[in-house]
Amino acid sequence: MLKDKKIIIGVTGSIAAFKVAPLIRLLTGEGAMVQVVMTPAAHDFVTPLTLATLSGQAVLTDSFNPEDGYWNSHVELGLWADLMLIVPASANTLAKMASGIADNLLLTTYLSAKCPVFFAPAMDLDMYKHPTTAQNIEKLQSYGNKMIAPTEGALASGLCGAGRMEEPENILKILREFFTKGWDFPGKKILVTAGPTFENIDPVRFIGNYSSGLMGYAIAGEFAERGGDVTLISGPVSLEKPENLQLVEVSTASEMHQECMKYFGEAEIIVMAAAVADYTPEIQAEEKIKKAGGGMVIHLKPTKDILAEMGKMKNEKQFLVGFALETEDLLANAEKKLKKKNLDLIV
Repeated sequence: MLKDKKIIIGVTGSIAAFKVAPLIRLLTGEGAMVQVVMTPAAHDFVTPLTLATLSGQAVLTDSFNPEDGYWNSHVELGLWADLMLIVPASANTLAKMASGIADNLLLTTYLSAKCPVFFAPAMDLDMYKHPTTAQNIEKLQSYGNKMIAPTEGALASGLCGAGRMEEPENILKILREFFTKGWDFPGKKILVTAGPTFENIDPVRFIGNYSSGLMGYAIAGEFAERGGDVTLISGPVSLEKPENLQLVEVSTASEMHQECMKYFGEAEIIVMAAAVADYTPEIQAEEKIKKAGGGMVIHLKPTKDILAEMGKMKNEKQFLVGFALETEDLLANAEKKLKKKNLDLIV
C-alpha cells in the first residue's frame, strides 16, 4: 500500500522522538521512501545518524550545508512528497505552524508542502489541554491538516492522561488507510447538514424527530478524510465532532436555514442529510405551559424549505444532494422530489 510513496517525516523536540525510529522502519518495510527533516531541538532526543541509517537518506536540519555548499530546498521537498508527517509534533512547533513562523527547515517545508500534512502531537497533559494549544490545533485542522490524536497514558512528567504520541503501528495503519482511500476532494468546499431540529413549544418542550445525525457526521467525516474543506451544520446530537472540519451547531429550523444560506454560496458539493422540521409552533411560550384539565392545541406554521431554496439558487458548478425518507411509494416520491427541488442526486 505504501510502495514508492514519498513521505517526509518531520521530527521535533519531544521525548517521544524515540518512537520515530521504529516508525521509519515500518514505513520503509512497506516500500515507502522516507526523508527525515529534524528541528535543531529534535537532536537532543534522537540522533540524526540513527534516523539516517533507518531511512537510507541523509537527515536534513538546515537549509544550507556549509560543508558542501548544498542548498536544501524546502520548495523542492514540498513538491517531492506525497505526504508530510510531523511526528512527534511539539506544542512549540504546532504554535509556529499555526502562526506561519518559518524559522527552520521543517517549518519552511511545511509552508511549501503541496501534499497532505499529518501531525501527531506529543506533550504533557496540561500543555495539550491548554486553550492556546487547542486553538492552534483547531486552526491547523481548519487549514486541512490532519491530526493523529494523542492517546492517554503515563507521561514523561509522571502524570497520566492525554498527550502520549500514538504508537508507530497505529500511525502506519492510519497512513495505509489514507493512501487506500485516496485524496480525491483536495480543497473542495463541502457543505453537509446533519441531525434533527428542535422547534420550541415553551422553554422545556419541543417538537423534534428521531434523527441521530450519524449519517451526516459519517458523510462529513469521509469528505474531510479525503481532503475536502468541510463545513458541517449540525442540529442537536450526541456525537463527537469529526476531525479536520468546521462544525456549526444549530437548534431550530430557522437557525439551520440561516447558516445554510451563509455557507451555500461558496460550497461546491452540498449534502443535505439533516432532518429539518417541516413545521414550527406559531407561538413559543416564554414560560412553561402548566398542565391543565383539558387538552393542548398547538398551531403550527411551515418552516422554510431550505433544500428547495438551494435548488433554485444553485449554479452549474454546484452539486446538490437531498434525502427522501418515506413510509410509502418511496421511489415515486423520491423521483418527484428530485425533479421538483432541482437536485443532482437523491438518497
